[in-house]
Amino acid sequence: METTERLPNDLRHLTGPFDVVGDVHGCRVELAHLLRELGYEVAEDGAAHPDGRTAVFVGDLVDRGPDTPGVLRLVMGMVRAGTALCVRGNHDDKLARALKGRDVTVVHGLEKSLAQLARESAEFRAEVLEFLDALVPHYVLDGGDLVVAHAGLPERYHGVESAKSRALAVWGQSTGALDARGFPVRHPWFEEYSGTATVLYGHTPVEEPAWVNGTLCLDTGCAFGGALTAVRWPERDLVSVPARRVWYPR
Repeated sequence: METTERLPNDLRHLTGPFDVVGDVHGCRVELAHLLRELGYEVAEDGAAHPDGRTAVFVGDLVDRGPDTPGVLRLVMGMVRAGTALCVRGNHDDKLARALKGRDVTVVHGLEKSLAQLARESAEFRAEVLEFLDALVPHYVLDGGDLVVAHAGLPERYHGVESAKSRALAVWGQSTGALDARGFPVRHPWFEEYSGTATVLYGHTPVEEPAWVNGTLCLDTGCAFGGALTAVRWPERDLVSVPARRVWYPR
């Protein structure tokens, strides 16, 4: 029997306009600053745009920065109110597993999130785990013209719900090599991309965002002292705010 049930990643009926925000990594003050620059009215536990725009977060809300609970409280409130969407990042995924008591290696800023959340109530930690567990790896938006995935996503996996699409969207494809800082070198999928949808993503910090074959990386290394960046869709206008300081040395 044919089913007409929409997959959880298929939100092509939502046409925006959107403000797609790069990796926040626990930088709550910078996030509030960026949202205000984008025209949002920001409170402790939420934000809304007077013109009805929707924020879309590319994942990696957590780790490295000084206020992961504050970021989560703000974004969770926005998602709950329908003023934001968020996809799952690899750091979000790992924090969820740590909160479940799974055996994970506590590195790359996870130690900061766990210490900060330990000062919060058990009820809040339970809400965080429920929120992180519900995040989908990627979204198809705006009639199929826009795809948001934390690590990017080749066209053949757009709208596909599978183990392979989840792994690529959340973690990307490693080449097996490490860079000078000890981080995995990712396969540059965007150099081969020729799809019709625009793909917005984060995951691998860049000095300046640049369009490549209809794709754009929005991770400008806020926690490393760079900037927090968003792009307005469909206008394609870039908006950035500088980090207040280096929160997590590379």
